[in-house]
Amino acid sequence: MADTPRSHGRKSIRPSLQPRDLLDPNPTLAGTWTAQIITLIPQAFPGILGESLTGRALREGLWSLDTIDLREFGEGRHRNVDDTPAGGGAGMVLRADVMGRVIDTALAAPHGRPLVYLSPRGTPFSQARAQELAKGRGVTLICGRFEGLDQRVIDHYDIEEISLGDFVMTGGEIAAQALIDATVRLLPGVLGNEASTEEESFSNGLLEHPHYTRPAEWRGHTIPEVLTSGDHGKVARWRRETSERLTAERRPDLWRALRGNTE
Repeated sequence: MADTPRSHGRKSIRPSLQPRDLLDPNPTLAGTWTAQIITLIPQAFPGILGESLTGRALREGLWSLDTIDLREFGEGRHRNVDDTPAGGGAGMVLRADVMGRVIDTALAAPHGRPLVYLSPRGTPFSQARAQELAKGRGVTLICGRFEGLDQRVIDHYDIEEISLGDFVMTGGEIAAQALIDATVRLLPGVLGNEASTEEESFSNGLLEHPHYTRPAEWRGHTIPEVLTSGDHGKVARWRRETSERLTAERRPDLWRALRGNTE
């Protein structure tokens, strides 16, 4: 039997209210790690994800990006997606019926991707969670706007809430791009050097050690002598000890957690 051309059988199809361009330079590829984004601002993507290593990987088909325009599912002539908070208060809340239709569309094709809502009250995002997501088939991200999403939607679909930190943004799009970037760079073939991700901050529970390069002397500052000694054992010990010191000084929470796991 003749080999099947590589281009055959790789495109996947999802329901959409908008026709997809058959000449799309970044089509969704079957079996590829896929980031599916539910957003009111689809034009914000790929954004920075289309540049540098993640952009090259996207063009090479190492991962796929699929946006779903929340406004397309809105109510009435003006495609309303939000309404005033029950019980009163400032701002607007994304409607349960609108978001429910979007999520049903996003989940129509079986794919096994977790459903995540970017929320300041969510579980803090971590390198460990990025590694878990990278091992899966992708992720479906809900980018919130206004005061947030009707809680009934979160409860009904058992949506995972993830936060980038203790601060509030105008929407989830930037947070979604950060989560995708942190995850995509861990996919096989994206960085090209698998060892580099094993030595980064948080990969072993520690902050990363400092880095130096040429010139050997710059404005009176020199590279630590141990790094130019050629003794790989000493270099490894210096890097480990420096990482431990920086973690204890700057992130005592991480240091306590690490000590608790090793005692």
